[in-house]
Amino acid sequence: MPAETNMEQAPFDRPAIFSLVRERLADILEIEPGSIGEGDSFVDDLDADSLALIELVESLEDEIGERSVGFRIDDEDLDDLKTVRDAVDYVDGRLNS
Repeated sequence: MPAETNMEQAPFDRPAIFSLVRERLADILEIEPGSIGEGDSFVDDLDADSLALIELVESLEDEIGERSVGFRIDDEDLDDLKTVRDAVDYVDGRLNS
C-alpha cells in the first residue's frame, strides 16, 4: 500500500500535520523535505513567494479536506502564516480544537 494511502488513514495529530506541510512545501519549492524545519520562515529561510504559499494552502485544503469535510484556510489568515510552525499551529488548531 503506498505511503500516502497509509497517511490518509492516520489521525491528523501535530506531527502528522508537520509532516504533511513539510512534504507539500518541499514538492512546491523543489527542495528536500528534511531541509525544512518548523522554525523556518517561508520568505526569509525558504525563499517562498506568495504563489508558493497559495499552492501550499490549496494542497493542504485538498489533502485535509478529503478527511475533514469543509476544512479551509481563510484568506484573511494567510498574512499571519509567516513560518512553518505558524502553518502547523493553524491547521492543528482548526482540526483539533
